[in-house]
Amino acid sequence: MISANGVTIQFGKRKLFENVNISFSPGNCYGLIGANGSGKSTFLKVLSGEIESNAGDISIAPNHRLSMLKQDQFAFDDKEVLMTVIMGYKRLYEVMTEKDAIYAKENFSDEDGMRASELESEFAELDGWNAEAEAAKLLGDLGIKEEFHMLKMKQLEAGQKVRVLLAQALFGNPDILLLDEPTNQLDIETSMWLEEFLINFENTAIVVSHDRHFLDKVCTHVCDIDFGKIQLYPGNYSFWAESSELALRQRSDKNKRIEEKRKEMQDFIARFSANASKSRQATSRKKILEKLNLEEIKPSSRKYPFIQFPSERDAGNDILRIDHMSKSIDGQIMFKDLNIELNKGDKVALIGRNDLAKTTLFQILMEEIKSDEGELKWGASTSRAYFPKDNTKYFERDLNLIDWLRQYSTDTDETFIRGFLGRMLFAGEETLKKVKVLSGGEKVRCMLSRMMLAGANVIILDEPTNHLDLESITALNKGMKSFNGTVIFSSHDHELIQTVANRIIEITPNGYIDSQSTTFDEYLEDPRIKKRREELYQEIESNV
Repeated sequence: MISANGVTIQFGKRKLFENVNISFSPGNCYGLIGANGSGKSTFLKVLSGEIESNAGDISIAPNHRLSMLKQDQFAFDDKEVLMTVIMGYKRLYEVMTEKDAIYAKENFSDEDGMRASELESEFAELDGWNAEAEAAKLLGDLGIKEEFHMLKMKQLEAGQKVRVLLAQALFGNPDILLLDEPTNQLDIETSMWLEEFLINFENTAIVVSHDRHFLDKVCTHVCDIDFGKIQLYPGNYSFWAESSELALRQRSDKNKRIEEKRKEMQDFIARFSANASKSRQATSRKKILEKLNLEEIKPSSRKYPFIQFPSERDAGNDILRIDHMSKSIDGQIMFKDLNIELNKGDKVALIGRNDLAKTTLFQILMEEIKSDEGELKWGASTSRAYFPKDNTKYFERDLNLIDWLRQYSTDTDETFIRGFLGRMLFAGEETLKKVKVLSGGEKVRCMLSRMMLAGANVIILDEPTNHLDLESITALNKGMKSFNGTVIFSSHDHELIQTVANRIIEITPNGYIDSQSTTFDEYLEDPRIKKRREELYQEIESNV
C-alpha cells in the first residue's frame, strides 16, 4: 500500500492541489486523470520520491518496492539492454554489481569471501538466478528480439528504448508500479499485451494515460485531479465520465432552481420594499434570501474545444483510386502494390507497425512526395484538408494566433477569428501569443482549426491525438464521428479507431489487408484476419 497524507504541491503562486489524502491498495489499478497541466506527472513523481511536496508526506508499507517508468531515453545509453531492464530492481542490481566487483579482484581476501557469501545468499533470496531469463522474456513480450539484448541502449531506436524502459519498470514484480503514458509508441499487439499484464497484476498500479480504451481495460479506480483536489472514484474511465457528467448536471439543475428562487425573491424585494402595505412581507423574504446559500460549483479545469468539420459541398461517388502503388525510402520498403478504392462515406483507419509507412502514404495522397510506382486519382468533386504528424513548418513565421489563423480563413474579420479561437480554447490575451511559443497541444488545436476552416469533404489525419488531453481527444472523436464526408486517418488511440472507422486498412512491406464494413475490434478478433496478419509479419521477420 502507498498513501498520500495531506500532500500539497505548489509552484510559485500556482497551487496544483492541496491537502490530498488518498490511499492506493494492492490488487487495484488506478487511472490518474486530469487536464493538461493539472499535475498528473507531478503527483507520480511525488509518490515515487523524485520530488518533494510542499506539505504532507508519502507513506509506503514496510518492505514494499516501488518501480516507476522512466522518461529519459538517454539515461542508460552506455548500459546493455538486458542489464538496463534488471536495473529496474535496484537492490538486485546493487547485489549483482558488488558481487561481480569482488570476484573480479586479483587479491581475493577472506573478508571478500565472507562478503561474497553474504551477497550470494541475498542474490538467491532476490531470485537473482532467474533475473536474466525474466528480463529476456519481458523484452521479448514487448517486441525486443534477443539479438538486441546485448547491445548498448544507444544503439536502439527511440521506440525500442521506450519498450526497454517499460520492461525495466515491470521487472521483478514490484509491489507498487507507477506508469506515465506507458502505451506511447507501442503497436497494437504490445498494447494488448500490456493491458493483460496490468489486468492480471496482483499488486498496486497507478497509471497516467490519454488512451481511453486502455484506461477502461485496466483501471479498477479513477483518481481525478480537478478543483485543486484529487478525488477517488470506483470503476473505469467510462464509468467515471458518465457518472461525473450526470452528477454535474444534477448539481447544476439544483443550483438553477435555487437561483430561480433567489431571483424571484430579489424581484419581489425590489418591487415591494417601498410599498408600505407589503414592506413586512418584503423584509421577511429578504431574511430568507440571506439564509439561502447557493451551492458553489467551482469552475472545472476541464474544457472541451468545439471541433466540427463542416464541408462546403458534398463529394460525388468517386473519391480516390490507388493503382499498384509502391514506395521505398532509403532502401526500406514502406508498402508495395497497393490497390485501393475509397467510396463516399468511408472512414478509413490506416494501421500498421511502421508509422513512417503511414505518414509516407499520407504525403503521397497530399502530393507532397511521389510514389516509386503506381498512380492515384482523386475524384473531381473532392476537396481535402490535411493534418500532418509533423507541423513544424506551419509555425515558423513570427505571427500571433489571430494573424496565423487569418491566413486560412475566407472571413478575415477579427471578431470572427477571435470567436473561432475562443471555441478552440484560446481566449483573451492568449490570441495574441506568438505561434512559435505554443505548446504541442496548442499547435494541434491550431492545425485542427485550420482544417475546419477549409470546408473540405475529405479529411486526412496523421496521428491527430498526439499532445492532446482527454477532453480534446473526446471532442475530436465526436467531430470525426459526426463528419459527413470521407475520413482517412492513423492513430494509436483504440477508442478513436473503434468509434470512427468503418474500414480498416493495414499496410506492411509485404502486403496489405483491406477490411471493409468492420469495426476495429471485429478486425482484431476475426480469425481469418489474424492468420493473415501473422503470415505477413512472420514473413517480415524472416526477411530481417
